[in-house]
Amino acid sequence: MVPSDAGGGLMRGDLLSDPVEGLDEALAVVDAFDEALVAGLLRPGPAQAAGVSGLAGAVAGTPLAARVAEAAEKAAAGTGGEDHFVALAAARSALLGSVHDALVQRIDEAVGRPVEGDETAGPEPVAAAPEEAANLLAAARNWLCDLARGGWRGLDHELVAGAAPVVAAMLPEPGMRRRAALLDGFAAELAASCPGATLERVPVRRWADLWSRALLLTVPGSAGAGAVGTVTGRLLPLGVDVQEHATAVQAQVHAVLEPAGGGAPRLVRASVSAPKPDTVVGAGLWQLLRPRMSLLGAVGEGRSAEVEAMPVTAEGDLLWDDALARTGEPADAFATARVMLSAATAARVEPLDRHPVRIAIPVLLEGYAARDGEAGLAFEVAGRLLAVDTDRMPAAGPLTPEAVAASHVCVGLLRWDAGEFLLQPLAVETTVRKKTVAVHAGAWAGGTSDKAGVRAEKAATDAVAVLRERAGRLLRT
Repeated sequence: MVPSDAGGGLMRGDLLSDPVEGLDEALAVVDAFDEALVAGLLRPGPAQAAGVSGLAGAVAGTPLAARVAEAAEKAAAGTGGEDHFVALAAARSALLGSVHDALVQRIDEAVGRPVEGDETAGPEPVAAAPEEAANLLAAARNWLCDLARGGWRGLDHELVAGAAPVVAAMLPEPGMRRRAALLDGFAAELAASCPGATLERVPVRRWADLWSRALLLTVPGSAGAGAVGTVTGRLLPLGVDVQEHATAVQAQVHAVLEPAGGGAPRLVRASVSAPKPDTVVGAGLWQLLRPRMSLLGAVGEGRSAEVEAMPVTAEGDLLWDDALARTGEPADAFATARVMLSAATAARVEPLDRHPVRIAIPVLLEGYAARDGEAGLAFEVAGRLLAVDTDRMPAAGPLTPEAVAASHVCVGLLRWDAGEFLLQPLAVETTVRKKTVAVHAGAWAGGTSDKAGVRAEKAATDAVAVLRERAGRLLRT
């Protein structure tokens, strides 16, 4: 989609539309197991037993074979214990991990981008985190196994409420908060769907994803060691991905890191999250996020950032600390993408995080034609269509579906969902009055003079002021 000598991100659009060998078969096995969780594994029927056995058959040639075969036999007989459910969750995760790896390999072939290998010299390791409280992990595991036995159709408020004391005990422990947040959100979603017997539609894949991930995180040491080292160099932002929920918001900056002293550039991310009231939406979200990460100001101003000994995880996530960064020179995201994106190495994903939903790879597209049909907006290049996911574009910025449809250059995240690759635009170049204009999803991150953005920010300021005043009254009474 850009010439191979232009340094762009996406080279072979045909590879993105060709089928991936074995992918459909792997997903079919996962789907069959997920269906077994709908009715529960306390008294499994023939179809449920077949779904569980199929999972064991899919990993028969792996080191998991013996444990999963035993787990499948016990679960099919309705006598599965905690260790058996953990083994089944591991097999499911391994299958989806293989799907993730196959899709990422296909993207790497299309983009022509190097991947950080095991032989690559990495940052100095840090000391391992202390062991987690085994009793809390066991309590969480017990609740999740009860969910599997009861199934999604067997949900009731008493069963779901079993998560509350576990979450309450986990939250005060910093090392347990990742699990606590997952369990709390999962339990809240299940509680909102009770009773399960009356549900018109069960989100089968989603709940199985949450269940299996939460269960694997109850294995001691599974949450990871956090930062594995530090990096120093120049950070060149590509764009901002905003993820918003009713009570929380996160901004994730995708960037290329130029290491100080030379070396291959690296793809990295820096994230910031904040709780929020449901009345703060649109551009007002930046008011909650800006004080927590100075990088957003640099992104809004179109500048780079200089980082010094910034902690980084094995997956390329910067653990942002404002004291270790300063705003740098002007940096154009499109210039960065054209010159450096295809040469930037991508860190390998940790085993537990290998899942198709995690795929979000920065790419550059040029020379396409926008097509808006019944299936939605798509970019056509050399007769191939790449779907554009405009639903993911935040209301907290000036980037709109209309601007994307009128664009001729796009920096975005390549994702995979519902059996196809999708492009989530982060920034586009379009023509306005015969002039090339850049429109960024994160343009308002550091503040804005845009009329719509100013109005949204003022509304958010008023809403936050009212909430703070009310909170103050409650604390005084």
